[in-house]
Amino acid sequence: VQLQASGGGLVQAGGSLRLDCIASGVTFITFSSYGMAWFRQAPGKEREFVAGISGTGISTYYKDSMKGRFTISRDNAKNKVYLQMNSLKPEDAAVYYCAVDRTGYGGPARSYDYWGQGTQVTVSS
Repeated sequence: VQLQASGGGLVQAGGSLRLDCIASGVTFITFSSYGMAWFRQAPGKEREFVAGISGTGISTYYKDSMKGRFTISRDNAKNKVYLQMNSLKPEDAAVYYCAVDRTGYGGPARSYDYWGQGTQVTVSS
């Protein structure tokens, strides 16, 4: 499985971005069995869970500070997962990564097996 994240960039505080992650090397049937998640890592900080979604898309999970601002979704027919980020804050600046949970859950405490290369999000104050 290869993951390609895109959509990062520079945005002013209060603005929005949508991150996309596309999975290649798998059929959409296999992709739909994967839980997917977004993580982020800011300079000097540990990588942290941002949001996750189950394979079916029925269950979603968020870090508390993202609830109400970020929305994770997926399109299994396109092998894609998205992260809509609204009301961005300077502290949201980080490299954002998408990852695969082969067990299908996509929750924060799962083991993630495949990772994308990351996309940089910069938020100016």
